[in-house]
Amino acid sequence: MSTKPTPPMLTQADVARLLADPSGDVRAKTAGKIAGQFDAHQLSPSERKIAEDIFRALVKDAEELVREALSAQLKSSTDLPHDVALSLALDIDSVALPMLKFSEVLTDEDLIEIVRVSGSAKQVAVAQRESVSAKVSDAVVDTGNVNAVARLVGNEGASISDAALDRVIDEYQDAPAIADSLARRSDLPPAISERLVSALSERMQNFLVSKHEISPDVASNLILQTRERATMNLVDYGSSDTELDNLVQQLHRKDRLTASLLLRALCVGDLNFFERAMSCLTGLPVNNVRILIHDKGMLGLEPLYLRAKLPKTLFPAFRAAVQLVVETDYDGGHNDRERYIERLLERMLTQFNDPAKRIAPNDIEYLMAKLQQIAA
Repeated sequence: MSTKPTPPMLTQADVARLLADPSGDVRAKTAGKIAGQFDAHQLSPSERKIAEDIFRALVKDAEELVREALSAQLKSSTDLPHDVALSLALDIDSVALPMLKFSEVLTDEDLIEIVRVSGSAKQVAVAQRESVSAKVSDAVVDTGNVNAVARLVGNEGASISDAALDRVIDEYQDAPAIADSLARRSDLPPAISERLVSALSERMQNFLVSKHEISPDVASNLILQTRERATMNLVDYGSSDTELDNLVQQLHRKDRLTASLLLRALCVGDLNFFERAMSCLTGLPVNNVRILIHDKGMLGLEPLYLRAKLPKTLFPAFRAAVQLVVETDYDGGHNDRERYIERLLERMLTQFNDPAKRIAPNDIEYLMAKLQQIAA
């Protein structure tokens, strides 16, 4: 196992050269030696006190090279006096950036103020820290700096509140770098992911209409299908009930809790999403909704469906889908989810006397097209 090299001890000659105030290069090397010994805990308590006083003098050195050497060597020191770390962090970018990216001595209050009053490079450095608190993340989002926000949302070590993520989507939705970083983030709640999908879908729809010979209606249908597919992909089976409820309520507020989306949920066997959606649409407690949906006589589903104000012509499809989802289960084998969806779709199409014998496992679009014909 490799070990960190021991920094060279400061000699009397080093001290003499430092006191003589020769070139900045010599002072920078001497500062690096002192900082190295300090960070390696090689100094006695009295020597550390002397070293700290030397640091306080060196942070005021006129030579940038000296201050740069000090910052580079001390950026990871957890014992550095706060005033020294803050002085270096407030310095010019070449001095400050190592401290801003790595120093654990700086407080959230320090970082928030620096982000608030500093330029782009420092804001980006703070956004790249190994750990960023939610308060500091809020300050970065406030900056309007696209590069900093993109680095922040792409930083898995950054804690970002749902409210801040909402703001990012609202205020930076036209910035491709931020959208890309958000899409790659592993801990996005489903409701936030759906907002991102919706924002990107609307932008794509405008692009299709303005750049290609596609009518607004055709473009809208294409984007709707794409968005609904993406929405159902967001609903992970590991999602909590709270996350699902937040997603359902958000979709309802935006008038996106549609009949086609609910049918898609049933087609992939997501009964939990369907139940919570029906609860939201009807205003009934989810437990009551479950009882009505799972009524073996299927008498509870129709009044529930009508109360949700879903298209009456599609009720037979919903009734068949619910019955099939309740009766059909995974087989436990490899790719059983794909086989489950395939069996479900084939059985649903059979309900409408469709001649198709087999369809692709995830070809829900074919079923949607058939149902749209029925609803027309």
